[in-house]
This record gives sequence, structure tokens and C-alpha cells, in this order.
Amino acid sequence: MSHKRMPKRKAAIAVGGVAALGAAALLLPNANASQDKDQAAGAAGTVKTLKAADASNLSAHLQKALGDALAGSYYDGAKQQLVVNVVSGDKNVIVQAKKAGAAVRRVDNTTASLKAAARTLKTRATIPGTAWAIDPRTNKVAVTADSTVTGAKWDKLQSTVRSLGSGMATLKKSAGAFKTLVSGGDAIFSQVQGGGVRCSLGFNVTASDGTPAFLTAGHCGVAAKDWSDSQNGQPIATVDQATFPGNDFSLVKYNDATTQAPSEVNAGNGQTVQITQAADATVGETVFRMGSTTGLHNGQVTGLDATVNFQSETNPGGVDTVNGLIQTNVCAEAGDSGGSLFTQDGGAVGLTSGGSGDCTSGGETFFQPVTAALQATGATLGNGGNGGNGAGGQAGAGDQSGTAAPSASPGDNGAGNGAGDQSGTADPSATAGDQNGAGTGTGTGDQSGTGDGSSLNGSN
Repeated sequence: MSHKRMPKRKAAIAVGGVAALGAAALLLPNANASQDKDQAAGAAGTVKTLKAADASNLSAHLQKALGDALAGSYYDGAKQQLVVNVVSGDKNVIVQAKKAGAAVRRVDNTTASLKAAARTLKTRATIPGTAWAIDPRTNKVAVTADSTVTGAKWDKLQSTVRSLGSGMATLKKSAGAFKTLVSGGDAIFSQVQGGGVRCSLGFNVTASDGTPAFLTAGHCGVAAKDWSDSQNGQPIATVDQATFPGNDFSLVKYNDATTQAPSEVNAGNGQTVQITQAADATVGETVFRMGSTTGLHNGQVTGLDATVNFQSETNPGGVDTVNGLIQTNVCAEAGDSGGSLFTQDGGAVGLTSGGSGDCTSGGETFFQPVTAALQATGATLGNGGNGGNGAGGQAGAGDQSGTAAPSASPGDNGAGNGAGDQSGTADPSATAGDQNGAGTGTGTGDQSGTGDGSSLNGSN
């Protein structure tokens, strides 16, 4: 945690979770790889080769221009292309999409019909242990039930899915139970009545009043007000805003106004990833998650605007529903909650909310979008000056082309520099070593994992 510069304290909380990376792991070797060969693509209707963030920008542009004529989009990482779904037979729509450089796919279900199906699920199947999100790759609503959904609850869920009609939704079982993952990344601690709470710092930000702060999960901020960087240490930060359920984010302000909180994720072994902008997730892109229990893991975004029905921890039989989440196949365990979800070249994407499964058998993990948290709290990434983008322009993946320079940095580099929206396509190398922490996630014991994290090798 030495990369934090706190003049009045010996140490502070590092951004994101710390994991020991393998000695051969290289951060962002090709983050600024040239794509000059693709600059002219699209003019003649050629499908462009795109980085994930550029694909997100193009998707937002087409959605704004073509509206409901599109039925979703996703990033094909293997081909490095944006694929847009089209239901309408309007040739003009297809021509515009192709001219913009996207690959076009004909599908059956409109966005409106898929959203209507999701509303039906909300009305008839808000059952603890269920989740759903529109999956543009299948052009269906992907419905998931955890291991607690059995008997009459499972029958009700199956019946509701069948009622949506053939070809409208998929239903699968998930290992484990959906739960919020209290405990976390580079750990933060709080003492509350009945014991200790441990969560994870997500990203350093500047609050709207100019004071230093950080984002973490909302269920952490609801659980406790004062947070420390050591298990039994004095509080160094206080919750300013916390939202859960509904959403899942908290803004926590440092008590020392002179705290310097660089806009970076600590990736271990003296390596950091500069966070230069808030990034909207794109289905199909590779993302990385950091947490103290399980270290560094990567995977793909599998759904957007997901609804998750957590079993309430305060109301037996109740449901804590959270909407608008990012669904991924990145694993997580107790001890990872609130931690950073980010892209290879420095895009802050999400805050770990909860999920099911573990990093041995796999599972689903859901994340609060950072863009929504920034917009709601009025905070900005970094130091509010040359750091990442402010809250105003976070909702879409707007035209923010620039030259990102989030190179690996072993030292104190301050805030990120630039708003370049050029996330590379990561090459998710195999995860080596034992990444399972020893903690249970129920107390304040040391749960830091010691395994090697996934490498952030580029493949641009």
C-alpha cells in the first residue's frame, strides 16, 4: 500500500485489491498499439477491427442514431468486431450500421419485447436467488437461479419463463447462492454492533466538494459508517452516501482532507494500472477484477442492466433487489466485495456487488457500474483535475476519443492523465497458483489471498 501518499499517516488504503502477480506478468505492454490500418475501414462498409472501448463508443453512437431498430449489440473479442442485432427489414438501418463499421446480424426479438419479458419476470418471479439480464449474443433474456431456488420456487420460475414464449428466454442453475460479498479487495475495516465488517475499496475519486474520497459497494456503506485501513485501527474515512438495495454503491470521504489518493489500481509486486476514465461495459469484452481473497481474475462481460434478487440479510424471507448491474463470468468470493472491475488499459468499469459460486468451480458475479455511481454521487475519478472523466458524461460511451496513456507504473503517479477511451482487447492468460484466501468472509480475520493473479497481457 506504499503507493498511497498520505502526509499525516504511515499508510493508507491502496486502490482496488492487491494480489501477488507472477514474476512474468507484464502490465499493458501494448496499450497504445496502433490501429492505423483500420482508420479507413467503414467508409466503404468494411467491418472495423476495434478495441473494446471503441466498440462501446460505436455501439452508443448507433443506438442513439437508430434507436429501437437495433436489438442490442456485443463485442466479438475473437474477431475484434462490434456485432449489432437488427430486427427491422429496413435496408437503410443495415446500410448505416455497416457503413459505421459494425457487423450486422438478423435476429427475431426486439429490444422492446425483451424488456417486456424482463418486466414480467420482475412482476411474477422476484424470488430470492434469481437474476436476469438481456443477452444480445443469444437475443434472449438469460435467467439464472442459484442453488436455493428449489421446489415451488423453481416451479414458479420455470412457469414464468415458459409463459414468455418460445425463443424469448433461457433458464439455468448456478452453483452456490447469490449473496453480497462483504469483505474485500485491498481491505477496509469497520467495527459494528455484533462484530466486524470487511469490504474493499473500489476506486479513488474526488467528491463534488473537492475532498478526497473513494467508491465502494453500497451494502458496505449501509452496514457501517466509519472505515479503517487496518483491522483494529482508527477510522480514516466516513461514509457520505450509500445506496442499497436498488443500486449498490457508496461514496466514502477521507477524514484527512490532505489525503492524496492516486487514480490507479494496485496490481501487486509494485505494479499499478493507471485509471484514466470511467468506462461503460460492453457484452463480450474482457475485464479484470481485483480482490484480497482471490487476487486478480479476469473473464468476460455476459450481460448488462442485470437484475439480481439477493436474499435479504436483515429481513428473513425478504428480498434485496438490485437493478442495472453488470453480469460477468469473473469469479469472486467473500472478501472481494466493493473491489475494482477494470479494463486492461485503465477503464474503471464496476464495483463488486455479489454473486454465486467461487474461484474453484466458477460462477456469476455482478458489478455496480462505476459510471452510474459517479453520476449519482457527483464525484470524479482521480484528483478532479487531470484525472478521469467527471460524472457528467458517464452515461453513454460518448465521443471521447483521445490517446490514453495508462502504462504500467511502479511508483506514485498521481491521477490518470487523459480521457482516451481506447481499451485494448486483453489476452486473459491462464490463472496460476492458489488464489483462495483463508478467510471465511464472516468476520474481520485476515482473508488476504496469496495466489498469483491473472496476467494483464495485451493482444492488440
